[in-house]
Amino acid sequence: MERIERLLEKPRAYNNVDGVGELSTGLMTLGFAFLQWMQVHTPGHSAWNSHYAMWIFLAVVGGAIHYGAKAIKERITYPRTGFVEYQKPAAGSQLMAAGMGAAVASAIALFVAVRSRMDLTTPLSFMGLVLAAFYAHGFARTVPWKWAVSGVLAVGSIAIAVLPLTLVGPLARGSSVSFPPKIVAVLWLNFMLFGTAVAISGGISFWLYLRRTRGLARDTQ
Repeated sequence: MERIERLLEKPRAYNNVDGVGELSTGLMTLGFAFLQWMQVHTPGHSAWNSHYAMWIFLAVVGGAIHYGAKAIKERITYPRTGFVEYQKPAAGSQLMAAGMGAAVASAIALFVAVRSRMDLTTPLSFMGLVLAAFYAHGFARTVPWKWAVSGVLAVGSIAIAVLPLTLVGPLARGSSVSFPPKIVAVLWLNFMLFGTAVAISGGISFWLYLRRTRGLARDTQ
């Protein structure tokens, strides 16, 4: 069984063998943190708070990261370690649809809770633990030293959750967003923590990958 589990983990490990998957995730999260910061610290009628800001952001930043990662794979990763295309499971599209459905349901639940004036400060303060669990499941399972990164994310998220309002409140001062100041500040801090840690981890993986592998041009000399 242990051997079978190792075989099943190979596609996940190969997908992030060069750290590009982590870099993409970290940069996208930092991009969301930047967008949130601009939305919070600009007037409600500004372009940053328009209904189209999120979609434009996803198109521009998401497209740049996607095609940038693809270029790195094609020009650096594949020439060094080869191109491997694993058969995608039939349930892959179903899982993606379920994930999108869960995201939409969460957004609706959050909207209803805010309109109902429910106190979401405590549960949302620990959102960082969810991000830490996501990182552990997606990246740390295939590379042992990344468990330390997952631990940093977990401890950091707890530290952010227990910060008093007097410390985190100023981060959301003058916010045009209708959420309570602590929720806005905690969400931003968690995005910054997660994005920075994952981007650094991905950068280290990319550096180690370049040191441990050689391109075809060097091999043929």
